[in-house]
Amino acid sequence: MQPTDDFDPARVAKSLLRRRREGALATLMRDGGAPYCSLVNLASAPDGSPVLLISRLAVHTRNLLADPRVSLMLDERAAGDPLQGARIMLMGEAVAADPAELPTLRRRYLAAHPGAEAYIDFKDFSLFRIITSGAHLVAGFGRIVDLAASDYLTDLGGADDLLDAEASAVEHLNADHLIALNLYATRLLGAAAADWRCTGLDPEGLDLQADAQMLRLDFPQRVTSAAQLRDMLKRMADMARAAP
Repeated sequence: MQPTDDFDPARVAKSLLRRRREGALATLMRDGGAPYCSLVNLASAPDGSPVLLISRLAVHTRNLLADPRVSLMLDERAAGDPLQGARIMLMGEAVAADPAELPTLRRRYLAAHPGAEAYIDFKDFSLFRIITSGAHLVAGFGRIVDLAASDYLTDLGGADDLLDAEASAVEHLNADHLIALNLYATRLLGAAAADWRCTGLDPEGLDLQADAQMLRLDFPQRVTSAAQLRDMLKRMADMARAAP
């Protein structure tokens, strides 16, 4: 089906990728290839790709090391009938994180799951990224769409300056701009007041988290540099202060 004014499949898919912190991971058993499903925690890479921290002692890790093909189901966890909420099934391969991206993925994973600090450096644990090839989105009755990876992943082209500044920008926001973050959450996204903190940002928006609650704040325009980010955050803060 085609997008409508009240249904943007790409936006729904991107929101699920950024907001969900757990999902059902399906792998293929090493002996016989039977499907095997397990619950995993996850974070997102700057482009939105799911990032897992998994133990090589776990069955699912042994499975994907033998055959990297996986699927990952994320759901909205809507109140009431869970089938009324949006969910997305991602298809792809799980690959060990490239050493060059390990610092970024480690930082983003720990921002989403601070408790993992206690075991992330254990020898049997490793970060994996799911390289997705497509997705199947179900967002309610009649809202069923197959998506290409380019539909729901964030284009990072030309955004090296922003990505280089991400760690310091997130640290600065959480150290000095908690009031602004709370305004984003309450005035722009309609959330209740809480200890809202930024866990990551990218050219299309920033991620907010308070305990088990996650929000995604989309930027009106794409940003690719630290200077553009400063202007955008000020603009969003002005919008939040002006909101009722």
